[in-house]
Amino acid sequence: LGLFAAWRMAAKSTARASAKASNATRRTVRRATNAQGAGESGMAKLTELSGLNAAGDILVTVALAGTLFFNPSDADQARGRVAMFLIITMVPFALLAPLIGPLLDKFRSGRRWALAASFLARAVLAWTIAGGVEDADLFIYAGAFGILMASKAYVLVKAAGVPRLLPPGIPLVRANSWTNMAGLAAAAVATAIAAPIQSVTGPEWTLRIATVLFGVGVVLSLRLPPRIDSDKHQPTATFTGGAGTKGRYVGPSVDMGVRANAAFRGLSGFLTLYLAFLLREHPIGDMNGNLQLGLVIGAAGVGSAAGTAIGSLLKTRGPEVVIVTVLAADIVAIFAAAIWYDIAVVLAAGFVVGFAQTLGKLALDSMIQRDVAEAVQSSAFARSETRLQLFWVIGGAIGIALPLRGGLTFAVAGLFMIGLTAEMLRHSKLSRDRAKAPKPMPDSPGEHPGTPPGTAHQTPPPSGPHEFPPTRNRVDENY
Repeated sequence: LGLFAAWRMAAKSTARASAKASNATRRTVRRATNAQGAGESGMAKLTELSGLNAAGDILVTVALAGTLFFNPSDADQARGRVAMFLIITMVPFALLAPLIGPLLDKFRSGRRWALAASFLARAVLAWTIAGGVEDADLFIYAGAFGILMASKAYVLVKAAGVPRLLPPGIPLVRANSWTNMAGLAAAAVATAIAAPIQSVTGPEWTLRIATVLFGVGVVLSLRLPPRIDSDKHQPTATFTGGAGTKGRYVGPSVDMGVRANAAFRGLSGFLTLYLAFLLREHPIGDMNGNLQLGLVIGAAGVGSAAGTAIGSLLKTRGPEVVIVTVLAADIVAIFAAAIWYDIAVVLAAGFVVGFAQTLGKLALDSMIQRDVAEAVQSSAFARSETRLQLFWVIGGAIGIALPLRGGLTFAVAGLFMIGLTAEMLRHSKLSRDRAKAPKPMPDSPGEHPGTPPGTAHQTPPPSGPHEFPPTRNRVDENY
């Protein structure tokens, strides 16, 4: 009886200590997310929801990565499985990506329900495939595709909703940094939890825990403030401004930012899948290849966190300089890895790529906030994110197609980045020159300067993107 009483008292003490620690952690998180007016505006709830989303997605990734991708002992077989995954899941996404933005635009007056639907779909699919995940049959690939699509839909809806919940006096870049940091922290915690769980129970229970998180996400989505929803007749943005298009064009500056970020995302997708097979089949030195891959992924995560921290201090002026700087840093890092193909240099390259991708995206957010009319900012965020997701898919597909040659492939990637940077700078210069050129009077006959011969001036619409100022431009019903 004495031992039982002692055990009971110890259990109660442990429970009280755990409850106190849990409450202290919750209060700390709430204080962090509710700072600077985020609690009153509703931004805190969206930040917490972003962390929950990242945790659920990383649990699904951990569960599927060990079964669909790298479970086979033969590297060629694993590579073939990833290729099949890209064909069955990513290729349909690439085909459907241009349709996602316009589809979500039709539901922008009900973004809370769209967010809840993305969580509900993932909860149902994660629970459904949990029972047969070890078989890795086509049903699992179809379920993975559904989870991927729902996850991308969440990203797009969230990007469109952030400007609606901004606290007074807080720039959009800082708010996006909050959601990014919450996602990184939650993903790190979820990874640390998922690894021991999966080693004991297998991927089934990892997916079931993800189901619970997605279920909580449904409830939290519906508890977001109504102001995240847009008016039913709010206009949409377009990245094309040619003759015959209707609406507001985002402007050449934002267009340049999207081009640069497409390069960042493509490089990230390429290195993610390319290094996964390169280091597994041809590890650098005597270190285990899987350990090397984990270190590279960790370095990229640290770089992303550093980019988020710096991005929160980024001003709304001069984001073009930031984008060009991180592009140059990417190029230097990739060529350094090509010349000195060593694990330390590859880790540094991973850090720089993660840093550049995150900081470049935050700079793009700043450009959209500065140059795009408030009425179409939400649409511009959703459509730009759709394009960037598509380029990650393209980069990943290239990564599994190229031969595993280490330094040589890094050099090719560096040359490709140089070409993209040169094209971006050329496009930016043309846009500046056209903006400085004198514009004809609206009622003047003839043609606009710079338009192709034989193209008469029409008002409206103008004949090309160079004839719009970089602010308050056009909106389009087409992507």
